[in-house]
Amino acid sequence: MELMEILGFAGALLIGLVLGLIGGGGSILTVPILVYVLEEDPVRATAYSLFIVGLSALVGAIRNAQKGMVDFKTGVVFAIPALLAVFLTRKFLIPAIPEHLFTVGGFEFTKNIAIMVFFAIIMLAAAIAMIRGRKDSGEETEVKYNYPMILLEGSVVGVVTGIVGAGGGFLIIPALVLLAKLPMKKAVATSLMIIAVKSLIGFLGDLGNVDIDWTFLGSFSALAVVGIFLGIYLNKFIDGSKLKKAFGWFVLLMGIYIILKETVFAV
Repeated sequence: MELMEILGFAGALLIGLVLGLIGGGGSILTVPILVYVLEEDPVRATAYSLFIVGLSALVGAIRNAQKGMVDFKTGVVFAIPALLAVFLTRKFLIPAIPEHLFTVGGFEFTKNIAIMVFFAIIMLAAAIAMIRGRKDSGEETEVKYNYPMILLEGSVVGVVTGIVGAGGGFLIIPALVLLAKLPMKKAVATSLMIIAVKSLIGFLGDLGNVDIDWTFLGSFSALAVVGIFLGIYLNKFIDGSKLKKAFGWFVLLMGIYIILKETVFAV
């Protein structure tokens, strides 16, 4: 096994470790590791990421459900528009994007570059959300649904997830708090259920469009799950909130690096 392969699979363990330690955010590393370390094509990388993110979120969702933290009705209401949007995005939108988009001064802006730049922008938004942190009043309020906004939010999150292969928890959690009035802890737990469902459904949209190496995907995903359980164990000894802010800064720098690498340094 070559050095880059070893680093790539170590990255899978890191993805799970971060997810287990801080409860989210680790999946934002999946696509950069697959593209820049393991040299996967961005379209295939985002497909693999959907499966890895979905499986990882499912593990977290099951744990939270056992604790009674998941609001299943709210999860279903949010998940329906999101999973429809992510499936349609992977099945029809991604294949419909032309390989060559436009040329500026000799620089050719391709489909792969567009996906990575858009992904980097999402990374920057996720990083800012992690750095700022979240405040939880802890108050239990009556769950109310703003259906038009839920439909819009779910569709937007589904399209974003479909394009970049990330979970989008930084978009879903505020929506659950603001649009369904869930307390923060339940919003975080319920978001994992939504992420699991829409990511795995989105991955189904890739079957037939993307050549899947199941041996590789199974090995990478298994290491990510091992990392999750390791992170959950280490979480007893490490302050997750401080770690989340530090990781947020790391993601911010990585997002800036990807934008520069795909545009300025590529010229």
